[in-house]
Amino acid sequence: MRRALLFLALFNLLACERAPAPESVSSLLEQAKSRLSKVEGETALPGLEAPVEILRDKWGVAHIYAQNQHDLFFAQGYVAAQDRLYQIEIWRRTGAGELAEVFGPDYIDRDRIARLVRYRGDMEAEWASYSPDSKQIAEAFTSGINAYVDENRDNLPIEFELLGFEPARWEPEDVLLRVAGLLMVRNVSQEIARAEMIAKLGVDKTDRFFPTDPKVKIEPDPDLDLNGLDERVIAAYRRAVSIPKLDEQTQGSNNWVVSGKLSQTGKPLLASDPHRPVILPSLRYLVHLNAPGWNVIGSGEPALPGVAIGHNERAGWGFTIVQFDLADLFVEKLNPENPKQYRYGDEWLEMEVEQATVQVRGAEPAEVELELTRHGPVIWKDPDGGRAVSLRWAGQEPGTAGYLGSLAVDRIANWDDFVQAMSAWKVPSENMVYADVDGDIGWIPSGLMPIRQKGRGLLPEPGWKPEYGWNGFRAIAELPRLHNPAQGYIATANHNILPKDYPHDLGFDWSAPYRFQRIDEALGHGGPFGISDFERLQHDEGSIPARQIVDMLRAANVNKPPEAVALLSDWDFVVDKDSAAAALFEVWLPRLHNEYVASQAPPSEQALIAANLQTPTLIAGLGELVDSQRALVLGESLKDAWAETSGLLGDDPGKWRWGALHHILFEHPLANTEARREAFNLGPVERGGDSMTPNATGGPKFSQATGASYRHILDFADWDRSVFTSTPGQSGQPGSPHYGDLLPKWANHEYSPLVYSRKAVEDATEHRLTLKPAP
Repeated sequence: MRRALLFLALFNLLACERAPAPESVSSLLEQAKSRLSKVEGETALPGLEAPVEILRDKWGVAHIYAQNQHDLFFAQGYVAAQDRLYQIEIWRRTGAGELAEVFGPDYIDRDRIARLVRYRGDMEAEWASYSPDSKQIAEAFTSGINAYVDENRDNLPIEFELLGFEPARWEPEDVLLRVAGLLMVRNVSQEIARAEMIAKLGVDKTDRFFPTDPKVKIEPDPDLDLNGLDERVIAAYRRAVSIPKLDEQTQGSNNWVVSGKLSQTGKPLLASDPHRPVILPSLRYLVHLNAPGWNVIGSGEPALPGVAIGHNERAGWGFTIVQFDLADLFVEKLNPENPKQYRYGDEWLEMEVEQATVQVRGAEPAEVELELTRHGPVIWKDPDGGRAVSLRWAGQEPGTAGYLGSLAVDRIANWDDFVQAMSAWKVPSENMVYADVDGDIGWIPSGLMPIRQKGRGLLPEPGWKPEYGWNGFRAIAELPRLHNPAQGYIATANHNILPKDYPHDLGFDWSAPYRFQRIDEALGHGGPFGISDFERLQHDEGSIPARQIVDMLRAANVNKPPEAVALLSDWDFVVDKDSAAAALFEVWLPRLHNEYVASQAPPSEQALIAANLQTPTLIAGLGELVDSQRALVLGESLKDAWAETSGLLGDDPGKWRWGALHHILFEHPLANTEARREAFNLGPVERGGDSMTPNATGGPKFSQATGASYRHILDFADWDRSVFTSTPGQSGQPGSPHYGDLLPKWANHEYSPLVYSRKAVEDATEHRLTLKPAP
């Protein structure tokens, strides 16, 4: 949250320097609307080979019909710029390390880290890893973005006017930037958390309060001093891989697929709702790509070509983060006589040092050093000297730009194609569920999983010991998979997906299993399922941890405060926005965490333990307490929660509502004045659920910050019956009719058709634009 406030303050300063005065809601909206893209008629553009039709449906989704592949992706880049130019420009600058040029000196170190983690390997291998034609696709896509900017340089979206800068020209290599993939890798933060806990609390307490899954013995190298390896080590790294204006949030998702024997149609049904920060504009962007060899629809990153999650004529797919451990930190021992040298085995090696110039708004250009070891970029140096920390992660390998593996997946026709395409999907690591029109269903966890020579990726390792290096990567054939399982369904939700007795380490830190368990409960009843059943399940707000904790409360015979015990005892454990019991439980849970920790550790240790204690560990720990102590922890924390809820919502519990506390506000990053807030912001919207329900709506201090900004349910019997939700809208431009038009349906758990056939698209078309080659 602190980073969010700092970022907003920086935006405020810059915006106030450049903004016209006075501003009003009407003048801001008038300016914004005057800069909207042309979506009707004809436009002539240099670089096209043949006419392209762009049909925008009533939900703002662009259906692109081209006569060849080049024009298809040229048009996709053009359309993405029409709707999301400011967003994709910030995406590009984030990955390229060029934010300080717009936002000032506070972003120099962030830009340094972004430049450190860029790909430095063989470019032919890089392009070939995604698909044989990926470079040509990227060239066409970025040419389309540039064509839109060239055409509209005097009429750019309002954000460019308010901040006083222009978008840079795109190069094909811009789609290869690594930060988008790196921000989905959690392992770096977890290594530092464990190192700090072991240094301050010891191995036993770390194992108790921050356990691995599966359970393994944590064995720090005896020659490595973990003291001082704390949040300071990754502070700059965190800033570089976070999205501007948002703190890092745990990434989640749900997906599942049922075979025809469990569906009402006799064909598979597939549901997927990837969870990311829910922001304005959305991180997701829907598009339909149709040309010879292509007919794919779905959602993806607006700054990238292709469709990341969706379906084509034959097959469909969805994904959730799989929590593979794709990164390691190495502590480098520096030469006291030469800090540019680091120990490796019996010798001192020279760091590779690159000099880079960072353009800085309002200041002279900054010269920065980029230092690299054999393990990877140096992300931190101990201010006391003697050691540094370098990052080794899968993104240093060819083919690991986030989501570009979709260029292979988009063209699959059957299970064998899908398996082969998974070899091209290396970052981020995903649980990919699959189905096709022939009735096959399946699952493969994809990702470039390293093989560690020594160590298990749980802690920073001594970089001077060669035995801790990586020894290649797991082949796709070594990863677990399911194909047409007998039970007729597959579900994943970021939980531990390792089959029993699986022989390889893939990861030890997974999301809580509750979303998966709730979905598994529903699918295990056996169907037959229809789309409406999956719509309800995607928005299910039943809480398994609430059920478990309240069962403990009942068994403990806690009777004070009696009103609180009665309210929770009569609850159905649905975290509905209109539920009084849900409001009380959500206030109680963090207090229960803290009360439990206070009962188990001295004050000097409590903050560190509480910061890393997950709900499954809390519930297990409560179960291990003697009855009297468990009753005391439950009762004291509930008493405090009752008082807090009364203070928040009033003394009458009959009027309490979870939605009165739990909401989401879609804030435009430049909304730093009352007029801008009224003109640009959307919401607030009351929300049900929490971070552990299938309708995942987690966030700090009762707000929603993450969740499913995009959902789809695919009907393999009739593609036109497939449905989606997205929020807040397809356009990122204030004043557009598609800036926030999807928000009401998203908030009310309502879906829109994902129209696919040409007839269905024509029936839903509101705007038709033809792009023609310039004479």
